[in-house]
Amino acid sequence: MKKILLVEDQMLVRQGLKMMIEYTEENVIIAEAENGKEALLLYESHHVDLVVMDIRMPEMDGLEATRRLKKLDPNVKILILTTFADDEYALEALKLGAVGYLLKDADRYRLLYSIKKAIEGGLALDEQVAAKVVPTLLSQEQKALPKPDNLSERELSIIRLIGNGKNNQEISEELYLSTGTVKNHISQILMKLHLRDRTQIAIFALKHQLTSSDK
Repeated sequence: MKKILLVEDQMLVRQGLKMMIEYTEENVIIAEAENGKEALLLYESHHVDLVVMDIRMPEMDGLEATRRLKKLDPNVKILILTTFADDEYALEALKLGAVGYLLKDADRYRLLYSIKKAIEGGLALDEQVAAKVVPTLLSQEQKALPKPDNLSERELSIIRLIGNGKNNQEISEELYLSTGTVKNHISQILMKLHLRDRTQIAIFALKHQLTSSDK
């Protein structure tokens, strides 16, 4: 049973999202919060598989909530869903550890696919936003990211697949590994490269041009 927390101050939008997900997905429990402050309180008592969150909200906005949620639980998965294609918002959200940034005008298929992908460990970015923020992220992280030394061929393959947007299940199928083994490799990659999360692994893959390799 998957648990999703919807954080959105507009009730009609929030309920519409809830109905769409519940109608399409089986075995899902959805909790609701009107702002980041409520989201923190709910998450402290009931951890969820994914937080789908707007940015501009009263009491506490989505960026501050992302910062605090990641501090509370570094493994929390947060997908930003907003009307703002502002690259500054997207950059900040990704730097804080969000696993995705989507616009509310995305079609139902794209939204549901991104939710599933994020839950399974993938990176979900709106194409319009990605075109703006990826080059900036690469330039800003140029000095901070380490070189791909002391990585095994298996670890490099996993980094490449993460950079290509694959989730853990897709990686396990492509490399003929269990999802548990994939998770263990990812933990080792994070430790070796001194990275914080999967988003930074994807940036690392782009920086070192690993995404185009077929090895």
